[in-house]
Amino acid sequence: MLSPTVRSDYLTELHSRFPLLASFQSNPIAATIDYYAGCLAGSPKAIQWAQSVLNLSLSEAQSLQIGFSDRSLGSQLPNKQVQHGRSIREALETLGIYKTNGRESLRGYVTIPLFNDLGDVTGIHALRVDAENREDGPIVIGTGEWPPALRTAHVAVMPEDVIPDAVTFDAVMPVDLIPAAEAPTMESIATAVETPATFELTVTPQHIAFTRGDRHYQVRGLERNMSSLTLRVCLQATRQDLIYLDTLDLVKARSRNALIQAIAVELFVEESTVKKDIGILLLQLEDLRNRQIDAVKEIQPQSPTLTDDETRKAMDLLQDPDLPHRIGVDLERCGMVGEAFNKLAIYLAVISRKLSQPLGILIQSSSSAGKTTLMDSILSMVPPEDYLRLSNLTSQSLYYLEGGSIRQKTLAISEDHGLAEASYALKLLQSEGKLTHATVTKGPNGKSVTQIHTVQGPVQLLLTSTSKDLDEELSNRCLVLTVDESYEQTKSIQHRQRMLHTRFGEDQNRKSTEILKLHRNAQRLLKPLKVYIPFADKLTFASDRTRLRRDNQKYLTLIQSIALLLQHQRPIVVDAEGCESIDVIPQDVVLANRLMVELLGRSLDELSPQTRRCLQALERFVRVNCKEVSVIREDYRFTRRAFRESIGWTDFQVRTHLDRLAELEYVVVHRGQRGRSYVYELAYDGSGTDGSRFVVGLCDPATL
Repeated sequence: MLSPTVRSDYLTELHSRFPLLASFQSNPIAATIDYYAGCLAGSPKAIQWAQSVLNLSLSEAQSLQIGFSDRSLGSQLPNKQVQHGRSIREALETLGIYKTNGRESLRGYVTIPLFNDLGDVTGIHALRVDAENREDGPIVIGTGEWPPALRTAHVAVMPEDVIPDAVTFDAVMPVDLIPAAEAPTMESIATAVETPATFELTVTPQHIAFTRGDRHYQVRGLERNMSSLTLRVCLQATRQDLIYLDTLDLVKARSRNALIQAIAVELFVEESTVKKDIGILLLQLEDLRNRQIDAVKEIQPQSPTLTDDETRKAMDLLQDPDLPHRIGVDLERCGMVGEAFNKLAIYLAVISRKLSQPLGILIQSSSSAGKTTLMDSILSMVPPEDYLRLSNLTSQSLYYLEGGSIRQKTLAISEDHGLAEASYALKLLQSEGKLTHATVTKGPNGKSVTQIHTVQGPVQLLLTSTSKDLDEELSNRCLVLTVDESYEQTKSIQHRQRMLHTRFGEDQNRKSTEILKLHRNAQRLLKPLKVYIPFADKLTFASDRTRLRRDNQKYLTLIQSIALLLQHQRPIVVDAEGCESIDVIPQDVVLANRLMVELLGRSLDELSPQTRRCLQALERFVRVNCKEVSVIREDYRFTRRAFRESIGWTDFQVRTHLDRLAELEYVVVHRGQRGRSYVYELAYDGSGTDGSRFVVGLCDPATL
């Protein structure tokens, strides 16, 4: 039993926090009418209903104590775990104002007081505001009649179903039925004083401040949590001159329990009190985190609607007969010096995001050579809604993207730090076109369940790296480009940098803005069509190594990307199912071959003079023998002895140079029939004798 002093202090605190407590204890119906009358002004819908149905202005309705139930009555009452709150709620439930499930019976209703002959409030007549739900009928609580002023002044304009007769309600509760409050226990005092509603939360750009009682908490780092599965923050707890600081993931129960114990010890507070603090704070932080995640989703760039003039200009660009050359010129005007073939290849690669198997690009160079500038120059021509630019990512981050957030988009990642941890996920995205991740979470019943999360592809990868030892599994899925690091390129870049500080450079910057906008609009007009290669069976590619299986697919995708870029210059075929498609033409193969030669080609200059003479002699030897035996070059095999006898060199010379040519993949070595000797196949086709670059195995587009 509490002392009179403690009991008096408790009751004073309780009444100060709940000013309507005494009114509800003395006359619950009258107190409810008064509270609902105060809520009327906060509901425009209820005010409009009173004007149209009761023909009352707001001031007239308030003078007649007409109110509105907005479901906030419970906030004026103590918690049901406290004796006072429990007794009042039970009384309201007996009256019919509260339901057995703890909800208000009159929520969404306009309330009209009922009076007895002495003018005392003895009941409530409630009418639903929503006209379509009028069939629910009025709710009548207590006994009595409408105010005389309301009945006599407005009966002529009221609908018949609104005008009541004198009503009675047998279950009306006498006002003196509520029992006197019993002496509260220590638990009820703690519940009343420490109700979850008694806290202050302040959100600033620097931190989140949370105060409950004499305990203060500051939270930092919430903005870094962009997944609903984590809540890692730096939390500082203080009480008077005591302080505790820790960094943890509040989602993890073990870390949270350890934090509660540590704060309780450091701040000299009951552990149960700290547990309530952290529980309320956790709910608030989860709500803030979910809001910031939703906000990020809402600001995802959306494709704008083009004006007629913008559409016309973009279409003129797409119908330019020399569009590939125009792309290089425009990039040069926008500040990207040199790198003609690299620029066009990357531009075509980002166009391939609209294909079912996009072309991945990996730009490799030494530090400060301009690989990131090259990537950003191309991305500036891509619509913002079609790419995701990242500087770094963790090993699991890609698995938790929204399901279709990167589908048929460009995923651009800079530097090695962005590739190392996520290389496995990137490889799966490139080869399988999607990511599927299984995690264990808590189900509704508290048991662990497996949750499957899928990130849909395909996605076009655009990567940069300074590493000389690239992940082979990732690099052979991409077209690897190297940046021009020559002395001439450095001079050109420096000249461009100097020109940017002149009036001419300022004028060029203004023009580049329009050029970039034009290309972005043009890419928005490109449709993700199916692209077919009618003469695909006539195309050739080197096939002496398993790695070339993927290289051949890159070559085919490059051809399709060229056709897709030029779709507005080709007839579009619509099949019976309504699927649109275009066909590749030989000119597309010509451009693709030229790019392959310039980007991946080799030159005979890489050979020593003696090895080059050996290769040229070997090409003549194979050409003559193929003609004599009537076989194609790919099917002809020769021995080292046969070649040695035809060229007249020693065995040491022939063996040395053939081994060198095999290392450089000009010659393919096959095991002989007897298991011990070897035969050779010439992969070189005689190209590059004039010093130009060439790629072994590509067909001549003229034969198509």
